[in-house]
Amino acid sequence: QVQLQESGPGLVKPSQTLSLTCTVSGGSITATYYHWSWIRQPPGKGLEWIGYIRNNGNAYYSPALKSRTSISRDTSKNQFILQLSSVTPEDTAVYYCVQTVITFTTIDFASWGQGTQVSVSS
Repeated sequence: QVQLQESGPGLVKPSQTLSLTCTVSGGSITATYYHWSWIRQPPGKGLEWIGYIRNNGNAYYSPALKSRTSISRDTSKNQFILQLSSVTPEDTAVYYCVQTVITFTTIDFASWGQGTQVSVSS
């Protein structure tokens, strides 16, 4: 059973870059069939997909956040990393890293990290 754990600062100042790391155990981030997403949930709102990195290292982003988002990976540490630049208080949310299965017709968010609260405030 794969496990995911988010880590990073809980408080970021406006205009700075938010950086979160997801450490994966129990499975390789380069394994066939699985990909790796970031999802967030602002207070009082629904889940928002940020983007994902495929097992081959290619990354794809939500159009709404694409200009500010970068997802990368460190295969030696079995980690993938989210960077969100020029943050505002609207980026305050619980951020989740998620093991993702994508087929031609479905997307399955298979395993979730526990989530980490990030607040944007001066």
